[in-house]
Amino acid sequence: MFYWINQNKTVKELRKSASLTVKELAEKVNWDTVQIQKLDNTKLKDLPEEIKQQLIPIFRQDHL
Repeated sequence: MFYWINQNKTVKELRKSASLTVKELAEKVNWDTVQIQKLDNTKLKDLPEEIKQQLIPIFRQDHL
């Protein structure tokens, strides 16, 4: 359900909605901040499936 509602939002919009900085998101997925910044302006629907699988639980705040 989360994916269908937010598929046209960018990673940056979703990150901001989850109150995360680039650094915080990078730490949660064990990536470099540069990798997150490259994806910031990409829509969720345009991301490769393996990246979506890592990011969606964080944006849904499943960890809380």
